[in-house]
Amino acid sequence: MSDEAGAVALREHVLKEAVRIVDGFPEELKPEIYVVSFRIWRVGQDPRRPYLAVGYNTESEVRRVLEQECSYEGTARWEYAYWLLEGFETVGHVPEDPVGSALHLAEAKAEGLWYEDDDTLCEDERDARDDELVAHFDAVCIDTARRLRADGHLERALGRPVPIVVFDMDRPGWETEATEAANPPEAITGFAEHQAGL
Repeated sequence: MSDEAGAVALREHVLKEAVRIVDGFPEELKPEIYVVSFRIWRVGQDPRRPYLAVGYNTESEVRRVLEQECSYEGTARWEYAYWLLEGFETVGHVPEDPVGSALHLAEAKAEGLWYEDDDTLCEDERDARDDELVAHFDAVCIDTARRLRADGHLERALGRPVPIVVFDMDRPGWETEATEAANPPEAITGFAEHQAGL
């Protein structure tokens, strides 16, 4: 498999799984889902083992947060700290996705980014590879979000267009850049207005 084919294989796998996950959102909640969440994280906080949790937040959860935790609707609606975050399916270099793990490992090795714990890399080299591994997986996730929307799949699955907010809890503030890259401007008006007001 060529380097390019490996990268394509990983992107196609993540897209296919994201489509499956979105299709599997509970039917009774689909009318309430106003945002799809793309939470990027890492197994054991190891940049070599990134994954994407594909989830959502609902109007009911916004109402619950406004009643119990937060009095500002923009915060309850658009800040992921107040969202449903647990129990969503994951895809990528995670034990629950052996195909994604193998594809990610193959891509990382083909691009010269993979290293083992006992490799003799200096700290700067390891940090540089970690940064590149993070950037590569970010690009896969942002591409997946764009394609979910561009092919009309997201709208078909939920019955209407909704924004996809891409975030990583280790990088507060990055969600603005990532979400803008993943969506056309008209899809994220409410999110963008809230971020601009912070």
